Amino acid sequence: METIIIHTETITLGQLLKYAGVVGTGAEAKQLINDGYCLLNGEVCTQRGKKCRSGDVVSVDGICELVVKAEIS
Repeated sequence: METIIIHTETITLGQLLKYAGVVGTGAEAKQLINDGYCLLNGEVCTQRGKKCRSGDVVSVDGICELVVKAEIS
């Protein structure tokens, strides 16, 4: 499980996957999400623009598990 620190209140699922280095491009993120390989808090999420907040857990097809942590100054 990897903690991903964001400096905003929310981040979209697609942006999170790119920011964490899980995918290299937005097109790759779109494909993973549309194909149902992403779980947000244990449920399949097919919305690339879904807002992820501090405390959310994103799992990508057993490859990785990301925990979002917001640090807003």
